[in-house]
Amino acid sequence: MRHGRSFLVKGQRSHWQLGDHLLVASLTKTLSDSGTHNLPDPHSIPLSESLLLQILRTKTLHPSKKLAFFRWCSLVPDFKHSALSYSHIFRTVCRAGYLHEVPDLLNSMKQYGVVVHSETFKALLDSFILSSKFDYALEILHVMEELGTSLNTHIYNSVLVALVRKNQVGLALSIFFKILQGNSQLLSSIACNMLLVALRKADMRLEFKQVFDKLRDSSGFEFDTWGYNICIHAFGCWGDLGSSLSLFREMKETVGPDLCTYNSLILVLCFVGKVKDALVVWEELKGSGHEPDAFTYRILIQGCSKSYRMDDALKIFNEMQHNEIFPDTIVYNALLDGLFKARKVNEACQLFEKMVQDGVRASSWTHNILIDGLFRNGRAEAGYTLFCDLKKKGQFVDNITYSIVVLQLCKEVLLDEALRLVEEMEDRGFVVDLVTVTSLLIGMYKQGRWDWSDRLMKHIRNGNLVPNVLRWKADMEASMKSSQTKREDLTPFFPSRGDFSEIMNLIRYAESTVDGVKDEENSSADTDQWSSSPYMDQLANQVNSTDHPSQLFSLSRGQRVQAKGVDSFDIDMVNTFLSIFLAKGKLSLACKLFEIFSDMGANPVSYTYNSMMSSFVKKGYFNEAWGVLNEMGENVCPADIATYNVIIQGLGKMGRADLASSVLDKLMKQGGYLDIVMYNTLINALGKAGRMDEVNKLFEQMRTSGINPDIVTFNTLIEVHSKAGRLKEAYKFLKMMLDAGCTPNHITDTTLDFLGKEIDKLRYQKASMMPNKDDSA
Repeated sequence: MRHGRSFLVKGQRSHWQLGDHLLVASLTKTLSDSGTHNLPDPHSIPLSESLLLQILRTKTLHPSKKLAFFRWCSLVPDFKHSALSYSHIFRTVCRAGYLHEVPDLLNSMKQYGVVVHSETFKALLDSFILSSKFDYALEILHVMEELGTSLNTHIYNSVLVALVRKNQVGLALSIFFKILQGNSQLLSSIACNMLLVALRKADMRLEFKQVFDKLRDSSGFEFDTWGYNICIHAFGCWGDLGSSLSLFREMKETVGPDLCTYNSLILVLCFVGKVKDALVVWEELKGSGHEPDAFTYRILIQGCSKSYRMDDALKIFNEMQHNEIFPDTIVYNALLDGLFKARKVNEACQLFEKMVQDGVRASSWTHNILIDGLFRNGRAEAGYTLFCDLKKKGQFVDNITYSIVVLQLCKEVLLDEALRLVEEMEDRGFVVDLVTVTSLLIGMYKQGRWDWSDRLMKHIRNGNLVPNVLRWKADMEASMKSSQTKREDLTPFFPSRGDFSEIMNLIRYAESTVDGVKDEENSSADTDQWSSSPYMDQLANQVNSTDHPSQLFSLSRGQRVQAKGVDSFDIDMVNTFLSIFLAKGKLSLACKLFEIFSDMGANPVSYTYNSMMSSFVKKGYFNEAWGVLNEMGENVCPADIATYNVIIQGLGKMGRADLASSVLDKLMKQGGYLDIVMYNTLINALGKAGRMDEVNKLFEQMRTSGINPDIVTFNTLIEVHSKAGRLKEAYKFLKMMLDAGCTPNHITDTTLDFLGKEIDKLRYQKASMMPNKDDSA
């Protein structure tokens, strides 16, 4: 009997399941054929949540029909949708892409007082974010707050990460602060790290600092290794070396640094010009249990090449190959660029041959470095021949290549050839950028050919670049004519406080390292002798002992044209026309242009200040140059090697060669470097001051540092030694110049004429001192 009853129950259950399946099949067919219009009376069918869910789960039924049936059920009296049915319909419309239906469904859900599970809200958020409908995503979060639904930790972080990946940093930031107000423990390190990376890439410094401070103040959050590395890299790239080193010291006490930490610190030190310190940290890295990787070698080679430490760069390059880490195109490009700037043309050409033999792919940028390097080293014919060969092959030529050649043609006052090259550039489909146009404008102005503007517009047909340039020029000329001020020329624009000879006050905060001995002793006393990174600890102590957070020196040189598009167009054009006016000695127009844009709120860059200061120094307006330097410091605009070149040149003209040497010492202590222009400037300043022993020592230092002297160096050496009466040494430098293959120019001829006169004068003096035979009696 028991078994028989069981059989009957099973049979009844099967009977009812069969009936449900038949009913679902019938409703599905009706919905597919004619929608909800021909559905039977709701009272004639056993309408239930189970039946609704079976319809929604039917794979053969179109999503629009499922949505229609869901709404039809909503109209049936005494029928109420459950949270499960709402979850199913939400997922259905999201998969089908019917996101416009979600707001109405949310409203009906709120009217019935139903709250779906947080996972359903997560699915809705993901769908709207992936569809870039961020306003609706925020609305869903608002609905969740009204209904009292809270996302769990995983969902909060995934939403934050999704917004960051969709480049919606602002929305991600607002959600971050909203989460932080509720419970900071909901934030994962991955989500926070990705937000910090996005803020750094977007250069949102203030927001980055706010997030960093909030996380530091939060008791429920701790930085992991990745988070520390992100912050060390970000603060260092923004010039805050003190914060980077402080975080490194803190990191050692918590999670411990890894190879990425050391790479970030080496990159930061190279970025702020402290390449010497970066080399010491590199040696420290190898003794800390970590092995340098390809990225470590690349950073160091780039830093050494930019700071003219070519011997160090080649040494690291050889060690990289010895460790079987094969250099890539970026490494070769950095070395080639450094060798050309150090006037080592033969070594650069040999390196390029090695690059080809080793099978490393030469990019367009590689050939651009070669062509530009040949032009800058007096090998214009070779550079132009290489350019023509590359064009015939139809490869490795881009708009930058054309821009380099156009600039060279403009320097040689070959405007017709430059314009023809621009026309060819257009025919090949390359974009004529602002760099190329400004080179042509400067060349035209030097020849007084502003009537060629129409010709330039015919050559550059694509885009609105040239019309914008000409319109900008017309507006500026009108502003200069109409808005004349009563201020006296030159001086009021850059009021000086003090004198240019007080230049040492500009870097007085470096006095904390008095003689380099006292601070070294103090820092060594505070350093753990058993530390794996004693030099890094010492750097952290030294930087923290000063209250000056900004960098004194920047390894990156200021550029006239930043090539950032419309965002930098105005300041780029200011720099261009400043170059034009200053080249013609029209300081009044240059100052007026600077005044107009300062009143408009434009922020000058390093190139702007350096150009103004250089022209004032050349004209002998030292107080005005000092005013420019003061304003540059007040605007927290980092000085570069060009700034120091101008300072040394000005002090040399003032006869303060002793002060120039002090500035040089401070520059080197702060991690600066000397390029060939700096060496030539110092040799000239010291030579005119009669400090010939220092000149000769500086020349030897220049050669041992890996920089080959150029024609300017030899001309200066011959001139200063001739005027100092050291004719044998002057002749020695002349022979050295010829042996080095430097081609004499017109300045060399003038210098040699003076040297010849001095030699004849010396011979005459010696002859007049010999006793005459007739006077023997």
